[in-house]
Amino acid sequence: MGGVDDDEPPSKRVKASSLDLESLSDKSTLSEPIIPLGGSMARPLPSQGNEDIIGTKGVIRKVEFVRIITKALYSLGYEKSGAVLEEESGISLHSPTVDLLRNHVLDGNWDESLIALRKIGLVDENILKSASFLLLEHKFFEFLERDQVMDALKTLRNEITPLGINKKQTHELSSCIVSPSQRVLLGFANLGIDTSNSRLKLLEELQKLLPPTIMIPERRLEHLVEQALNVQREACYFHNSLESLSLYTDHSCGKDQIPSRTRQVLQSHRNEVWYLQFSNTGKYLASASNDKSAIIWEVHENGEVSLKHTLTGHQKPVLMVAWSPDDRELLTCGMEEVVRRWDVVSGDCLHVYEKTGLGLISCGWFPDGRRFFTGVTDKSICLWDLDGKEVESWKGQRAIRTSDMAITKDGKRIISMCKESAILLLDREAKFEKVIEEEQTITSFSLSIDDKFLLVNLVNQEIHLWSITDDPQLVMRYKGHKRSRFVIRSCFGGSDQAFIASGSEDSQLYIWHRATGDLIEALPGHAGAVNCVSWNPANPHMLASASDDHTIRIWGLNAVNNNNKLKRKEAYSNGVVHQCNGNGRC
Repeated sequence: MGGVDDDEPPSKRVKASSLDLESLSDKSTLSEPIIPLGGSMARPLPSQGNEDIIGTKGVIRKVEFVRIITKALYSLGYEKSGAVLEEESGISLHSPTVDLLRNHVLDGNWDESLIALRKIGLVDENILKSASFLLLEHKFFEFLERDQVMDALKTLRNEITPLGINKKQTHELSSCIVSPSQRVLLGFANLGIDTSNSRLKLLEELQKLLPPTIMIPERRLEHLVEQALNVQREACYFHNSLESLSLYTDHSCGKDQIPSRTRQVLQSHRNEVWYLQFSNTGKYLASASNDKSAIIWEVHENGEVSLKHTLTGHQKPVLMVAWSPDDRELLTCGMEEVVRRWDVVSGDCLHVYEKTGLGLISCGWFPDGRRFFTGVTDKSICLWDLDGKEVESWKGQRAIRTSDMAITKDGKRIISMCKESAILLLDREAKFEKVIEEEQTITSFSLSIDDKFLLVNLVNQEIHLWSITDDPQLVMRYKGHKRSRFVIRSCFGGSDQAFIASGSEDSQLYIWHRATGDLIEALPGHAGAVNCVSWNPANPHMLASASDDHTIRIWGLNAVNNNNKLKRKEAYSNGVVHQCNGNGRC
């Protein structure tokens, strides 16, 4: 770790901050009168069972409960079981009128369908018109599919247009008569090939439009169960489970689901380890060191981590690494030096990227995997192709000498440290910039997997969580770790990235609850400052930390595993050291 000596690497020190459906018409009426609310409806009839309340809380109506179960049985294809439940309970899924409507739709009896729709007794005329429009639209396209153009035209003029709604859609329907290609654009091509399926889809559209008391929404039971499971998961403070939630028991995770036990100590670096990052799939781990090397580690299915390749060739300490979107390649960035691109499988250096007279200080992949960004010592940002051609450049105060960088998955926004206390959010397409202003010097930042949040480490021993979806907004502060001289990095992690982990100068690894800011763990083990942490994106029970003590620690669950004894394991290299010298292609 050491003190602040003259020969201390600049990247390990942080200076004190020097900067403080178109409107519906109510004028048109249908040709036939609307049956009043007291007509034949799809609401539960008195003969459909009593209004008993079931459940221990007294909030579930028996009729609704049975109808939803019946609907689920039919949706799952259990036709006989659904029919038996209707008969045995005396509670029908639909009223006779709704059943009649459904049968007419499936048989393509459009005039009868409209009559049945009116007899349902809808009190909202706008809903009645919209449902009628869906039926007539389908009738229109089936006429066209059978080359009954005059019948289609008559339907359009005499039935659809008088409804007085969806005028833009009505105009598009008229163009379908002279232009068959317009049917494809509207999603009504080849109806004749799959008529039954298209009519089932029409019923689904009607179901979305009509009140749920008349036609129960598709998969309503599944939706209710998913809601219940989500509520349990969100209420689970330590939720970090690999397994899906069970319907048989209420869900609850204990603190033992947080990785807090050292499972391995990796000791192949010969100097301070400054940076590490799991690959996108979690199958690899890459580390960067003051010893001028980077290492690719392989994560096996049993959780063991072994050395795959040692990457050498940099003439200065390696500041950071970046995985390609497909994990097939890795970028390594030397300290104010060059960026090298490596093949993950072979360990070969594929290319060296440099700018004459300038050094590169950070790197990050463009989402397409065919380009990447670098921060440059002249405070600019460059976009490169893989052949080494500079595609685009943003000059000015775009980066600083201690610079992190991130790119959102849509490739639209570049995020970089533009001042000691500010982060730039640059929209490439809109040519628009937003800035996150902090009162303290920023040492590093990390982007969430959904691109909506930024985790910012500050010199005052705080970590700030910013929402960056719209205008940047400070959401949460995390405190407890130690930082006075060095660059310390943090990360999101765990199931749904519900936790925050960070290194610390007191040789410990800290874990907070993301939503509450509560400190959950302070994990000892390292013998020097913990510079960087990375949570495995595919395994919420695996966490890695890099330290000045030259080691990487792999953390797992604090539980006895007979197949993996708790004693520390030292992983030494059995791999090949890959050399790369000179500039350009290796």
